[in-house]
Amino acid sequence: MVSHRRPSQTGLTASARITALSAAAATAAAAFGAAPAGADPQESPQATRAEVDQLYEEAEKATERFNEAGERVERLRERVARAQDSVARGQERINRMREALGSVAGAQYRSGGLDPAVELFLSADPDTYLEHAAVLDRVGERQSAALEDLRGEQRDLGQQQAEAARDLAELERSRSAVARHKRVVERKLSEARRLLNALPDEERADFDRASRAGRDGALPELTGLAPASAHAALAALAARGAVGRPYVWGANGPSGFDCSGLVQWSYAQAGVGLPRTSQAQANAGRRVPLSEARPGDIVTYRGDASHVGMYMGNGQVVHAPYPGATVRYDPVGMMPVHAVTRV
Repeated sequence: MVSHRRPSQTGLTASARITALSAAAATAAAAFGAAPAGADPQESPQATRAEVDQLYEEAEKATERFNEAGERVERLRERVARAQDSVARGQERINRMREALGSVAGAQYRSGGLDPAVELFLSADPDTYLEHAAVLDRVGERQSAALEDLRGEQRDLGQQQAEAARDLAELERSRSAVARHKRVVERKLSEARRLLNALPDEERADFDRASRAGRDGALPELTGLAPASAHAALAALAARGAVGRPYVWGANGPSGFDCSGLVQWSYAQAGVGLPRTSQAQANAGRRVPLSEARPGDIVTYRGDASHVGMYMGNGQVVHAPYPGATVRYDPVGMMPVHAVTRV
């Protein structure tokens, strides 16, 4: 009897078959994304920390864009409310003017609207008629002026309504921008947390920016020049009192802060209103050289001024560094200085 079994593949050794299968498995894993980006087990802890730092920096930039969009939303919301109130008042004025003109027109209709020549012919007292005619002329002039005023009010109202509609559309776009920047921040922070959680416990506990000091929470001795003004002194005192409170992105106190939120809140305690973003804070006063910095001066960092802290003297700043950290002291040169601004 003839066998119907297929002949064995004697050309492949057992080890060769295992190698081929392993290669196929590796190809399939790559095709289906089995190893997510940034999760390379061979990546050194130092490389992981550098990647986390980069993610935090990108998240901070997105946070400042989030803050800027949120500030614009607030301004637009107030402007829209004022515009809507103005439109409502304008509509009330127009309604009153229409009622007044309607009353005059009704009176004329009830009087029969006689031709002036006929009315003079029928009048028994021409002098009385002439007096009445003069009054009617003045009424007609006032009516014409009122009608012109009504047209002007209607034009103004139409313009206000168009401006309110534009502001409302811009408000919706800004709200969308807020949501978009929020998603970017959350995605960056989520990825940073994932990378940190993948580190060994001892590496994760030791995570910090290598160029920064003050990690043990010790309070540095603050010496040097005095604040440039009374409000700078009060702002520096407020920032110093915030040390130890958590970094919370998008927050401006009092229980948590992002970097620009801390500076804004600190100056608010001194009665000074500052813009919400670090970029705007860099331009909120007079620029001074770093060598002349005094307590209370605003120090912005990186080429795009995406991080900010407050100078405290003795070469130290107080700032809200990044998620997972608290407000703390660090060296003023912890990263490239963009500007020093005195409010």
